[in-house]
Amino acid sequence: MKIVLIAGAGELPEVFVKNTKNDDVFVIGAKDITTIKSDVVLSVGKISKLIDIIKAQKPDGIVMLGKFEHKLALNPRNYDIRAISILASLKDKKPATIIKAFMKLLEKEGFNFIDPRPYLEDLLIKKTGVLNGISPSKEDLEDIEFGVNIAKEVATLDIGQTVVVKQKAVVAIEAMEGTDETVLRAFKIIGKGSIIIKSARKNQDFRIDVPTVGIRTLDVASKAKASVLAIQKNKVYVLEKERFLKNATKEGICIYAYE
Repeated sequence: MKIVLIAGAGELPEVFVKNTKNDDVFVIGAKDITTIKSDVVLSVGKISKLIDIIKAQKPDGIVMLGKFEHKLALNPRNYDIRAISILASLKDKKPATIIKAFMKLLEKEGFNFIDPRPYLEDLLIKKTGVLNGISPSKEDLEDIEFGVNIAKEVATLDIGQTVVVKQKAVVAIEAMEGTDETVLRAFKIIGKGSIIIKSARKNQDFRIDVPTVGIRTLDVASKAKASVLAIQKNKVYVLEKERFLKNATKEGICIYAYE
């Protein structure tokens, strides 16, 4: 199978390439964003050139993984006419709206976006409850229960994937700044003991912007002296899972999975 991978920042594209094994993967990177070694690198917003490159590869499917900062859509300098036209036609500039419009354009060109889960199944959490050696307190469990529904709503509204709560109060909600800044902002407000909740959209399309946590997320949670990092079963990718859980235990942070 021939796959074109449009890769953003972070480790997820690299894990995908390693797991494809017998498939032929052609990696298209974004200038100053993509961290994985790429076959070709383009500046963000060069849609016509991107389409030409994909056509030349004649792929069976396209996968888009990795982080593209949302703020890129609000500063379309040096974008080509097609990219500017897409942005101008949108009803809003929520992440999913932008990505779906981009996918729709490429699908009209005859390309097929595929679900990458078969290559990334080992990154998903398959059970609920405590995942490492740190048990949450009764108060922490109550905060998790309080925050989960809020986090799901915020994700479904396409505002952000992370909510931080404490003592049944919402401390911080992720928007354009990203998870790390949200967690650190919450620490400035309430100090230690926060509950970080990472959620997918209620009807998550796994071809689009799947929540991901990893060692960096854990480092930020540790810096913020968080008590719990709660992630959704089967809907959040966990990078370097064994190391992630081991480090969380070492840092005294409970990793908890919810439905």
